[in-house]
Amino acid sequence: MADSRKYDVVVIGAGPGGYVAAIRAAQLGLKAAVIEKEALGGVCLNWGCIPSKALLKNAEVLSYINKSEDFGITVEGVKADFGKAMARSRAVADKNNSGVAYLLRKNDVDHIEGNAVIKSASTIEVNGDTIYSADNIIVATGSSPRTVPGIDIDHQNIVTSRDAIVTDKLPKSILIVGGGPIGVEFASVLNDFGSTVSVVEALPQILAGCDKDIAKVVHRSFQKRGIDIRTGIMVEGHTPTSDTTTVLLNDGENIEADLVVISVGRRPYSDLLGLESVGISADHRGFV
Repeated sequence: MADSRKYDVVVIGAGPGGYVAAIRAAQLGLKAAVIEKEALGGVCLNWGCIPSKALLKNAEVLSYINKSEDFGITVEGVKADFGKAMARSRAVADKNNSGVAYLLRKNDVDHIEGNAVIKSASTIEVNGDTIYSADNIIVATGSSPRTVPGIDIDHQNIVTSRDAIVTDKLPKSILIVGGGPIGVEFASVLNDFGSTVSVVEALPQILAGCDKDIAKVVHRSFQKRGIDIRTGIMVEGHTPTSDTTTVLLNDGENIEADLVVISVGRRPYSDLLGLESVGISADHRGFV
């Protein structure tokens, strides 16, 4: 077993909550470390807000070009390369990821790579073989995608938003299950790039957490753009084929698509952390 290391503060998770907490602890004079099993910066920076906004910008530029004649400008020979758009999105995320690594180094915060399991109130095991000691442990593990009962995620034809944000292949048709902010962003981007897009939302409106008037404006805008929006509809199952997936809805209709994106929100990531070893329990939703 590797030698143990002692810290004043160890943070599990290097997302916006985790790396900021570790940096602030170091600035206050504490010896701090952050443990992260994937990329620094968490979901928002690597697979969420940042890369999705980069894609939205690409799509916005394309939409202006496609409507250029409305502004008295004729553009010919336009070719949209979704793969290059995705590469730009990943480059933006990677640049920000490097920025987080720089901030950790600048503030003397140790970056420990691996899976963390809490063994006691003062010890953490990483990757099953290295023990780190800490006077204080901060859990900042963020969230993971929710799934839909009866829908099997195969990460190829049926994917999560995490999968969709890194794929460089533009589907001819796509069904997005979930009309929240994540689903709506994907619908807008892929529609601009030429995919046939359908959105199914179980609640009475898309963007259910937003102002109703705003949701109505987005709904009407999407319909004008040819995006198929279905609200108050539940998904009951699916039938995969070699190239497409047929999804059964509770109104008796089917939708066939090359790609199905499950985008029904996120849940706290609290599994497999060893919380029970220190007497901490999580509810059925995953919240501590």
